Amino acid sequence: MAMEITQILLSAQSPDGNVRTVAEENLRKFQEQNLPGFLLSLSVELSNDDKPPESRRLAGIILKNSLDAKDAIRKEQLVQHWVAIDPSLKSQIKDLLLRTLGSSVREASHTSSQVIAKISSIEIPRKEWHELIGCLLSNMTHQEDLASLKQATLETLGYVCEEISPQDLEQEQVNSVLTAVVQGMNLAIHSADVRLAATRALYNALDFAQSNFENEMERNYIMKVVCETAMSKEAEIRKAAFECLVSISSMYYEVLEPYMQALFELTANAVKGDEESVALQAIEFWSAICDEEIGTQEEYESRGIEVSSASHSHFIAKALPLLVPMLLKTLLKQEEDQDQDDGVWNLSMAGGTCLGLVAKTVGDAIVPLVMPFVEANILKTDWRSREAATYAFGSIIEGPSIEKLSPLVHAGLDFLLTAMKDGNSHVKDTTAWTLGRIFEMLHSPGSGFSVITTANLPRVMAVLLESIKDAPNVADKVCGAIYNLAQGYEDAGASSSLLSPYLHDIIASLISAAERTDANDSRLRTSAYETLNEVVRCANSSEASHIIAQLIPVIANKLQQTMELQIISSDDREKQGSLQALLCGVLMVIIQKLSASKDTKPTLLQSADQMMVLFLQVFACRSSTVHEEAMLAIGALAYATGADFIKYMPEFYKYLEIGLQNFEEYQVCSISIGVVGDVCRALDDKILPFCDNIMTHLLKNLSNAMLHRSVKPPIFSCFGDIALAINEHFDKYLPYAMPMLQGASEHCAHLETHDEEMIEYGNQLRRCIFEAYSGILQGFKNSKSELMVPYAGHLLQFVEAVFKDKERDEGVTKAAVAVMGDLADTLGPNIKILLKDHTFHMDFLGECFESDDDQLKETATWTKGMIGRVMVS
Repeated sequence: MAMEITQILLSAQSPDGNVRTVAEENLRKFQEQNLPGFLLSLSVELSNDDKPPESRRLAGIILKNSLDAKDAIRKEQLVQHWVAIDPSLKSQIKDLLLRTLGSSVREASHTSSQVIAKISSIEIPRKEWHELIGCLLSNMTHQEDLASLKQATLETLGYVCEEISPQDLEQEQVNSVLTAVVQGMNLAIHSADVRLAATRALYNALDFAQSNFENEMERNYIMKVVCETAMSKEAEIRKAAFECLVSISSMYYEVLEPYMQALFELTANAVKGDEESVALQAIEFWSAICDEEIGTQEEYESRGIEVSSASHSHFIAKALPLLVPMLLKTLLKQEEDQDQDDGVWNLSMAGGTCLGLVAKTVGDAIVPLVMPFVEANILKTDWRSREAATYAFGSIIEGPSIEKLSPLVHAGLDFLLTAMKDGNSHVKDTTAWTLGRIFEMLHSPGSGFSVITTANLPRVMAVLLESIKDAPNVADKVCGAIYNLAQGYEDAGASSSLLSPYLHDIIASLISAAERTDANDSRLRTSAYETLNEVVRCANSSEASHIIAQLIPVIANKLQQTMELQIISSDDREKQGSLQALLCGVLMVIIQKLSASKDTKPTLLQSADQMMVLFLQVFACRSSTVHEEAMLAIGALAYATGADFIKYMPEFYKYLEIGLQNFEEYQVCSISIGVVGDVCRALDDKILPFCDNIMTHLLKNLSNAMLHRSVKPPIFSCFGDIALAINEHFDKYLPYAMPMLQGASEHCAHLETHDEEMIEYGNQLRRCIFEAYSGILQGFKNSKSELMVPYAGHLLQFVEAVFKDKERDEGVTKAAVAVMGDLADTLGPNIKILLKDHTFHMDFLGECFESDDDQLKETATWTKGMIGRVMVS
């Protein structure tokens, strides 16, 4: 097989489907039967300059994919496969890859760089491949070495730094890497390709440079080289240098003071006259500075501490008189076909975004610098001036105080409403966006302040309902404005009635907008239906219920019509799925709204059969998004119909079972598990006939190595829902469920604590484990409680471990405290000795009583009472 690898790789790219399929199967068999030989063959292919570029390219791609995957579980499997390979064979592969860096074929050396980095991410943290950094650095020390080798080497160093953590390298190695990279940026010595690779490598190496930036001499040298590189004649190198400055501004904000004057001049020149890609990074530098200062301010405010000059250099406030005019000029550089939502970032958008961050950073101080620009441009005949003025005003809405903005907004609201009839679509688009920002930030009747009054609301509504008929991009922004307007009336008490007279017209206008055929994409339709959901959700229930109820047949009819669409292409199927998902989402919100009141619930129940039939029909669509939305809607319907939902179970269970086994589309699987919980709460012990199959699927899922990790926490939570529904009947599942819970709780102790994503996952996993225990304990409370006695010690150990972890979030704390109460309530005197041995619970409860969270205090009080009752019994 190894002898034929070149031909197989070429055949795997054949236009002939049959040839391609056979080749792919041969590659798969080779990989499964002899992974070490497979990887060695690919490395040989990649390193051989005599082989065809096409086979080398695919060899490199397969090599990389054999070492890394996006899915965490699959990635760990690949890592273990590599670790298990014989060291001498791994050494051969690595030598071949290092040799490939000197290849004259750029694509081969580039791919080799990536593969080397992937291997480094596995081996360097395990204290293996010690010689890698030295080997790479030796490529940089000989003047006679080819520029292409230095370019590939620098690229590799950058990728390696991207893959590993700072703690994986000794400081001496870090110093050597930084020296090589910074020297690689030297204009006098190296070609443009080498300098670009070096600058990009520095970007990835900055995370390692903490101690170097603490040393003034080293910091000065690095900053000097980066600033000089930012003035290179090649735009791509200048862009890469500014990307480094953006990263430095976030990582090393506290040491930037001596360089800020030079950095302002550098960024101002780039914004004023450089190519757009470079100018965008120059603006991004100031956005990053804003982010740092906003973050510091918010952190101090949350702790009730005044921001000190030691932690906050106020760079934005100091630069304000020069920075704001620079940003305002960028707003006048719109493109003719500019659309803020089309995903194409340009100078005007970047400037407006940065201006908004500046406003958030300095508050009231922004207003006198921006308002003269607004007043000078808002009435000009050139549309760019009018649009820029409006964009500037909308950008600074978040930041200044209500007191500072209120008179400006009250005075400007009439003008903005009039501007919705401007002759230019760009101006109307930005005006609608600005109105949306005003409604979002300055319309909160529940908190006592709103720019919307009984006097101006009629005009506001008239303009919005007229403008939603405008061009699709304008209508899209109008939907956003209506969304924020409706949201402001949520929890507004009597004020929420103000929108009720307009509800019928708003709903009709949003449905019409969703049905428009002049929009080139589905964005307007999505905005219209999402806004409709928010309008329904925030409407005054008592006044709006009849209008909302009338919406059921309208939306149900539209959903029925999607079943009859003629599907010719994959694009047709995608559009059908998108529309079905949106309509299911609207029905879910309607169900939730009407089921919340006993007055409107009977109306909802009359339509339950029709909606359920439709939800089951849309499962025929092979779109995961549709399945998710239909499942969520069915969960809401289960809650609304209660025990009556049992009549739907025989037909629904077929689709639920498919969802529970959908490992590839793990979001569908996760939502299906959540719906099991909804159904359990609706049916109580009527769910019993389905429990054997459900538990079998849940337990199988937990044992499946391919299951996405995000699905596991909901499964544990679902155990608790099932136990609460069927009570003592859960006993037959106990021998299977408890080892899973105990294993998961032990797994929590080994999760990565340096990764924010893993910390969040760990908190979710622990919370759901506690929910499972609570459900099972409560389910056994009235009978068979003795079955849980053997598991009480392990549970208390888990709670104690969580108590000692200061990274836990509030949700975990509440769940942990609640489960201690459930343990005492259910097992009573059976755990008296255990509680005497685990006295940590007193400190844990004491900590909870010091919290500002009333709900946590309430839970802790209940738990203290349960434990107290046990201890005196």
